[in-house]
Amino acid sequence: MRHGKKVNHLGRTNSHRKAMMGNMATSLILHKRITTTLAKAKALRVYVEPILTKSKSDTTHSRRTVFSYLQDKDAVSILFRDIAEKIASRPGGYTRIIKLENRLGDNAEMAIIELVDYNTVYGGDNAQTAKKTTRRRGGKAKVAAPAAKAEAAAPVAEEVVEAPVVDKAPVAEAPVAEVAAEEAPVAEAPAATEEQAPAADNEENAEKGE
Repeated sequence: MRHGKKVNHLGRTNSHRKAMMGNMATSLILHKRITTTLAKAKALRVYVEPILTKSKSDTTHSRRTVFSYLQDKDAVSILFRDIAEKIASRPGGYTRIIKLENRLGDNAEMAIIELVDYNTVYGGDNAQTAKKTTRRRGGKAKVAAPAAKAEAAAPVAEEVVEAPVVDKAPVAEAPVAEVAAEEAPVAEAPAATEEQAPAADNEENAEKGE
């Protein structure tokens, strides 16, 4: 029986365990969430949260201390530049562990560990939508009143637009009728002269025959 088991060695030597925890902490800082076994996720939470707390004070000593654990310059710069601003107002509890289904190969318990302020599973989006729905429920009467006013005003606007269209229609048709009336005699005049010309020729031929 193992009394006072404060540290889970994860079946590894001390140096192997420290290297693995440093690599997993670097991956968590770079990618904001990783999938691993439940035992490793719980051990990583204890390992990485003091490092995240250390990043809140951006000093040379803090950067060197964090680098001694992570051994990655990119991770250290991202931690102090981006993540430290996100967690500035959070007094702890920077990570969240979400259990998954057991692994098929060895039936190991799997889990996702992620930074709370960079979550994609739980968080503020659902809470904001819930707040919006409650506010809309309380203000249905206020929203319905302006809608009714808008519907009442709509027919008035349509009548005003249709009135000038009816007045302009006869004005546009009047010139067309006048032009047709003026063109009618002009078209008939040449037709009458053409009919009279053969009649005159017939009379001349009749006189010559006599």
